[in-house]
Amino acid sequence: MDSLYVSSHPDDFKSLLALVASEFCPSPPRVITEEPPKQLAKSRPALVIGGSEAAVLTGPSAVAWYLAWQGKRTGAGAQQESQVWQWLSFAENEVIPISCSVVFPLLGLVGVDKKVFEAELIRVLKALDKSLEPQTFLVGETLSLADIAVAMAVLLPFKYVSLSDRKSLVNVSRWFVTCVNQPQFLKVLGRISLFYLFAVGPPKTEAQLKKEAKKREKMEKFQQKKQMEEKKKQQQTQTELGVITYSIPTPAGEKKDVISPLPDSYSPQYVEAAWYPWWENQGFFKPEYGRKSLSEPNPRGIFMMCIPPPNVTGSLHLGHALTNAIQDCLTRWHRMRGETTLWNPGCDHAGIATQVVVEKKLMRERGLSRHDLGREKFIEEVWKWKNEKGDRIYHQLKKLGSSLDWERACFTMDPKLSYAVQEAFIRMHEEGVIYRSKRLVNWSCTLNSAISDIEVDKKELNGRTLLPVPGYKEKVEFGVLVSFSYKIEGSDEEVIVATTRIETMLGDTAVAVHPSDPRYQHLKGKTIIHPFCDRKMPVVFDEFVDINFGTGAVKITPAHDHNDYEVGVRHNLAFINILDENGYLINVPPPFLGLKRFDARKAVLQALKDRGQFKEIKDNPMVVPVCSRSKDIVEPLLKPQWYVDCTEMGKQAADAVRDGRLKIIPDHHLKTWFNWMDNIRDWCISRQLWWGHRIPAYFITVDHSSVKPGEDTDGHYWVSGRSEEEAREKAAKRFNVSSERISLRQDEDVLDTWFSSGETVSVNIEDLNVFYPGTLLETGHDILFFWVARMVMMGLKLTGKLPFREVYLHAVVRDAHGRKMSKSLGNVIDPLDVITGISLEGLHNQLTDSNLDPLEIEKAKQGQKSDYPSGIPECGTDALRFALCAYTSQGRDINLDVNRILGYRHFCNKLWNAVKFAMKALGENFAPLEKSQVGNGAESVSDRWILSRLSAAVVLCASGFEAYDFPGITTAIYNFWLYELCDVYLECVKPVLSRSDGDSDAQSQADVCRQTLYTCLDVGLRLLSPIMPFVTEELFQRLPRRSTKDSPPSISVTSYPESSEFCWHSEVVDAEMEFVMTVVRTIRSLRADYNLTKTRADCYLQCIDSESTCLVQKYSLQLQTLSYSQAIHAVCGTDAAIPQGCAVAIASDKCTVHLMLKGLIDIEKEVAKLTAKKGELVKQMDKLSEKMAKNDYREKVPIKVQEMDAEKLRQSQTELQKAIEAIENFKRMM
Repeated sequence: MDSLYVSSHPDDFKSLLALVASEFCPSPPRVITEEPPKQLAKSRPALVIGGSEAAVLTGPSAVAWYLAWQGKRTGAGAQQESQVWQWLSFAENEVIPISCSVVFPLLGLVGVDKKVFEAELIRVLKALDKSLEPQTFLVGETLSLADIAVAMAVLLPFKYVSLSDRKSLVNVSRWFVTCVNQPQFLKVLGRISLFYLFAVGPPKTEAQLKKEAKKREKMEKFQQKKQMEEKKKQQQTQTELGVITYSIPTPAGEKKDVISPLPDSYSPQYVEAAWYPWWENQGFFKPEYGRKSLSEPNPRGIFMMCIPPPNVTGSLHLGHALTNAIQDCLTRWHRMRGETTLWNPGCDHAGIATQVVVEKKLMRERGLSRHDLGREKFIEEVWKWKNEKGDRIYHQLKKLGSSLDWERACFTMDPKLSYAVQEAFIRMHEEGVIYRSKRLVNWSCTLNSAISDIEVDKKELNGRTLLPVPGYKEKVEFGVLVSFSYKIEGSDEEVIVATTRIETMLGDTAVAVHPSDPRYQHLKGKTIIHPFCDRKMPVVFDEFVDINFGTGAVKITPAHDHNDYEVGVRHNLAFINILDENGYLINVPPPFLGLKRFDARKAVLQALKDRGQFKEIKDNPMVVPVCSRSKDIVEPLLKPQWYVDCTEMGKQAADAVRDGRLKIIPDHHLKTWFNWMDNIRDWCISRQLWWGHRIPAYFITVDHSSVKPGEDTDGHYWVSGRSEEEAREKAAKRFNVSSERISLRQDEDVLDTWFSSGETVSVNIEDLNVFYPGTLLETGHDILFFWVARMVMMGLKLTGKLPFREVYLHAVVRDAHGRKMSKSLGNVIDPLDVITGISLEGLHNQLTDSNLDPLEIEKAKQGQKSDYPSGIPECGTDALRFALCAYTSQGRDINLDVNRILGYRHFCNKLWNAVKFAMKALGENFAPLEKSQVGNGAESVSDRWILSRLSAAVVLCASGFEAYDFPGITTAIYNFWLYELCDVYLECVKPVLSRSDGDSDAQSQADVCRQTLYTCLDVGLRLLSPIMPFVTEELFQRLPRRSTKDSPPSISVTSYPESSEFCWHSEVVDAEMEFVMTVVRTIRSLRADYNLTKTRADCYLQCIDSESTCLVQKYSLQLQTLSYSQAIHAVCGTDAAIPQGCAVAIASDKCTVHLMLKGLIDIEKEVAKLTAKKGELVKQMDKLSEKMAKNDYREKVPIKVQEMDAEKLRQSQTELQKAIEAIENFKRMM
């Protein structure tokens, strides 16, 4: 039987936590209030599992978790378990220290400033209150260890402190009373009196006050010291990263100074300064650069891509950064290949988002609504805001190095584009593709507008939840299913139905059952009486009903539910709209008439109870549609709107992909494409806004007796025109009357932003003949349907051509833990913060300025503190771009770790130092040959190898860009620069360059080496340039040119290396060098084993055949240099030529390494150290093996702990084997 050692003190909350948790166990442990034996545990609570010789758990959290886990109180599933553990940590680390600080002074235990900590306690309790507002318990629907732990953490304040703000803590009080009145709590705690005011003891003596003051002073000093250490640590990090700025005066657009020496280390602030304005000023980003005329054919081809237009209200996030990193890499690559290249920028007017921003600004600054101003004045205000603030995202894109042709920038509300949008609507309306209809739309009562599906967030609820709704003081209940009955006319029988939106029953016009449901066959032809009006409703039989769900009977509200709408159409039911545009009830009887929709929810429920027709209410997992702009609950509402008939256009778009005319990459998105296109619905393009392209359609009123007045939904009474005069002429012709008898009213609505941006590619470029169709559309897969598909449909419809030939869809960016970016988690990162760096305090301040509630802010701060304890260091644009490209693997989301971005900043520094060293090695008078003369036999084996690897990198980069394999490109470049050029070649050439003085052969060899080195730098920087444009430009400008005549002024317009030019790849040379590096790694490993950090040793390489021996001799200089050996001796065959006193390791099946140690180390001392280490390892392994051999080990020890134990044992065995081998080696030398 298990034994639980606890304290007998009634207020020992740690022991109480364990005791309450134990009450939930199927077999509670034996409770002992004595101190546990010292050999078992040093503190209480402690749990001895299975007896005195068994495992022991100590600490309140560990003990409580084990006990609660046995009682199934640690959450259902991994997600809830994680939440319970977070609350347990919250109780232990956040609540308990504050609770103790408030209560202990009252108990006379310690002297601290109670008022300060009481304010902190109230803050924590308010955050907890906010969390408990929508739910009964902290995790899930039942009491869990989370509730036990937090309840015990606040127990002392609830017992002993009269909190001034306790009346506002309604939810915490309700929850605490619920917890402590559970039988398990009562058994341990008895009855608890809430907020008992503890009688404060006698006044403190002068000595006590002095003692307290000393303690406070000591604590303040400690905190100051801690802050100083943290500040010092941050300054040290900055110093290590080398913050250097470019301070040479350079007018905007002028070339940066490249004469001054390079700084000692890489600094993004220095490198990224001044280059972008110069690139832009020189016109490098324009397709006209280097060409006489755009219409002149370019044998290299044309590349055109349009940027997915960001919202004019937007600012950069990592999704934008990923999109632009990929697009700019592709654009720069195509430009360097000599193609006529255009990357066209643009900005979306973002109808809803912009209107909301400006409306809030007007109300905040002037106390005016848009209706107070009127439409024209309001539009003027929007344009004013756009001209002041709307270019912000363009500046941010420039910071990312995006090589866009800014002179061609488009804005969807520009006159040119506005005309094109108007033309598209009129043509499609005249063809009948755009039509007027009254259907259900996603309606936001707050915005008074229909919204698109992408603007509807699906909020998943597990059950009863209270949600905030704009316009309501109290939160509204969702996640419940209300059952009630309808009476059958002429009988006492009733039919029970259920709904999550009880207020909509006021608009019910039928009850539906399945045609084959035997329970309701007798109701054919029967009618049902509505309880609140004289409406008689039919019972309809429809196969959409699920027989097995609920009672099998479903209420039908055709005007307020998408499924019910279809049923209503099929059975010709009445469509009764019970909501106006503001969410107030209409077309309903008193007392419901005029109520707000969610106030009516309560009223209808009470009325059903009063009539005895209410049955039950229960929790119901559901999805609530929430407007992403206004946070309002979206209502399906019947509204007359303009629609696009997508049937034929959808078929054409699907066929274009099936026929291979349009390629979607990666191809796993094809299923989604065909599913959407083959089952496409008509597209609602009306939006009830003022900011946007006003619909060029006019409602016709004819002043003639022969023409009856028209209905709004009758398309015959609507006409479109480029002007009112044109529309009037069309209307007069249609009704065969004179234009004087025609009155027109233009539709107040504007077009959906997706419609406005849908034909950007097809109509916004003056030189349409050159750049349409475009080459590529690159974007996130989340807008494949909303934008990509519609562009394809509109392009085919308006021009008969596809707008682009390929679509590349990148993945979603997630955080390092694989979580979706969310403000409440504190993991949303502004890319500019990664580029320039930001402190933890700065990250916290961004949260404070956000719209998150206090509890979410606290959770987000904890997330930031965990992920970025010292903030985010300055990484720079190049490192961020390289990291994003390196992560972009097709078909998977991107888990972006900021530490990895920092790693690529270190790569930039390595690159910087390598070029600095190489330029010094080249010398001031070095002149590269006009053409790289390779293959004339003068190159050393090192030269031939590095050129082979360079050629391989060129091939990999070319194939990577063609296949959109960005990780393949970054890996090839990274490996070449870091592992091949820096780690191997630069080390190999140091002795060659140092021996060149006074020796003609050595000088000649050094000259060849310098030409090879220059080729590697030149080509390597050009390979990297599309991904890291700033650092490559800075370094490229410092290199001499092969030819001063017609030399490109910038690396961005220099030719990209091609395999036809760099064709020196040799598999033979690669294989030989791989053998050499295997031997080098083996020697280095031996040196590390015997701690030979600086001492050089002779190395004997025993080869099994003459071929391997020749290879060792051929590469002896490289082997000696790279392995830091005194000398390399090639030995063929037996051990006879190998002296005693060597450590031995096998490099390969053809070569064994013998490293001479005799005379270099104290053998006896090393044997003694290794013998001691061997003894320690044996003890550790025995203890671990004994633990793992116990009968209940696999059942009681968590899987993660078992895996850790197994890994520890494996590592210990490996270390033991190495120690034994080393001891034997040393003994042979003695």
